[in-house]
Amino acid sequence: MPDDLSKRPIEIQAILKAQYRAGFSTLRQAIEKCPDELWGSSEGHAAAYWRIAFHALFFTHFYLQKDQQSMRLWPRQRGHPEQLDAPIDDMYSQADLLEYLDFCLRLLDDAIGDMDLSSHECGFPWYKQGKLEHQITNIRHLQHHAAQLGDRLRSATSQGLDWLLESV
Repeated sequence: MPDDLSKRPIEIQAILKAQYRAGFSTLRQAIEKCPDELWGSSEGHAAAYWRIAFHALFFTHFYLQKDQQSMRLWPRQRGHPEQLDAPIDDMYSQADLLEYLDFCLRLLDDAIGDMDLSSHECGFPWYKQGKLEHQITNIRHLQHHAAQLGDRLRSATSQGLDWLLESV
C-alpha cells in the first residue's frame, strides 16, 4: 500500500529544510573560499564565478516562493544578473552574496512551512510537476551550481569543499 505523504508533512518539511541548509552550506564555502582573482573570472567558462553563485541564490530564492507573483526581490538586487548571459556593469562582492545567502536562509523555515507539498501544481507553469518534486528540483539546482563552483575552486586553488549534511 503506497505511503500517503500528506500524513507526514512535518517530517518531509524537516528533510527539505535540512537539504536546503546543506546546499546553502556548500555554496557558502564556495563563496568564502574563492580568491579575488577567481571571483570575477569567467576564463574558460560561460559565466564568471560570482554570476553562478548569484544565479544559484536567485533561483533558489525564487522557487521557494508559492508562485512567481509572490516573489519579492532581495532588496539589494540590481539588474538581472541571475540570467547568466545578461549584460551587467558591476559585480556583487563575496560579502554581498553572503548577505543574500543569509537572506534566503531567513526565508527558508517559513517558506517550507507554508507550502502545500501535496499540491500537484508547483506554482510555476513552466514546470509540470507537483510542489514537493519541484522543491527537490530546486535543491538539485542549488547543489549543481555549488558543485560547479567547487570544481572551479579546486582547479584554480587545489582547495575543495567539505561535504556537510546540514549546518550553515
